[in-house]
Amino acid sequence: MTEELISDLKKLDDKTRDQIFSRIQKIVSEDISRKHLKYGLPYFVEKITNSSRLIYKIEEDEKLIIIDRFFSKHKNYERWYKNI
Repeated sequence: MTEELISDLKKLDDKTRDQIFSRIQKIVSEDISRKHLKYGLPYFVEKITNSSRLIYKIEEDEKLIIIDRFFSKHKNYERWYKNI
């Protein structure tokens, strides 16, 4: 986990945090279809709730999933998305 993700998670309530961890387990354990953030970028987006998104990337060489960020508000996600 990145420092940004840890900071994001500390701000959340327990219910939302549990939803995120269950979704992370699903990402790791299953071969689900993944939606790229934008063509050519290594990021994937997982929708947790209507307004929240989990951003992650996969290091194929090491079979490693790196959870990069979590956005509880869609506005924050859009701001981040436009700046990458």
